[in-house]
Amino acid sequence: MFSKTVTLPVGLDDAFALVTEPARLRRWQAVSATVDLRVGGDYHWTITPGHVASGTYRVLEPGRRVVFGWGWEGSNDLPPDTSTVAITLQAVDGGTEVTLVHEGLDDQQEQQHAEGWNHYLSRLERAAVAGDAGPDEWTAVPDPLDELTAAQAVLAVLQSVLVRLTAEDQPKQTPCTDFTCHDLALHLFASLESLGAMAGVQVVNPGTGTLENKVAVMGAQMIAGWRTRGLEGTVPGPGGGQMPATYAASIIPVELLLHTWDMSRGSGKPMQVSDELVGYVHGLAEQIVPGGRGRSFGDEVPAPADASPLERLAAFAGRQPRTPVAA
Repeated sequence: MFSKTVTLPVGLDDAFALVTEPARLRRWQAVSATVDLRVGGDYHWTITPGHVASGTYRVLEPGRRVVFGWGWEGSNDLPPDTSTVAITLQAVDGGTEVTLVHEGLDDQQEQQHAEGWNHYLSRLERAAVAGDAGPDEWTAVPDPLDELTAAQAVLAVLQSVLVRLTAEDQPKQTPCTDFTCHDLALHLFASLESLGAMAGVQVVNPGTGTLENKVAVMGAQMIAGWRTRGLEGTVPGPGGGQMPATYAASIIPVELLLHTWDMSRGSGKPMQVSDELVGYVHGLAEQIVPGGRGRSFGDEVPAPADASPLERLAAFAGRQPRTPVAA
């Protein structure tokens, strides 16, 4: 059994929201999260790209206690709902004491989950103080790294930019000459819908909440649809033709990473992405971008000798990697 207690400088209601609400879970534990918060309801949390924890809620006492089954989708050793996590909240001077107990694990599983819970409970403490624990280094380079885990990792980077946007950022120009930050957000919605449609899934804009929430929910729907479909065979492409599913899936991280860069440059909100992830996406872009020049992408522009991998990717896709300095 694993057990740990942390103290958060927030009230009971805020602490309970941090451990149950998708928008708050994304601030410290999950790349994406879907939650049906009721006894018998289920949850699916993408903890790191390619690794989804899921189960059902067994006990729910708002503001006091939540108990749920725990396991990993696709795992034979610990399938969904085969262990139990209980989180108990208690008001104390200056905040809320949060105790997490994880039972039903063998010795090896307990050791592995202890490492994970210690990591994420530390991030929970930071999120309770700052509102957001910041980028999670465990999502920076997915293992294994493929088209869909790369898409999930890039989605996490995109969300970290979107969550900091303000109303004042909407009219700001992005490196895409046709798009302000507001226009780019609308384009992202359409892209997520069309990328999902390739896999046969209807991506639905929740219509409420922040821009980050809408993109997070839609992105999770789209990637889940692709995971269910798989990368075999062909899928519908633009113009009614067919394309290999692997090629179509490779468009996802390229599209999301370039538009994350666009939104970051336009809004002035920094983005943090690993060079390894950028390098992988650049390799995918080399198969996609040349055929789209003149439509989706401009001509390649020179990158400075000291350009970062991300700046080189932007230049390859026809973006000016740096703002020219006036003489």
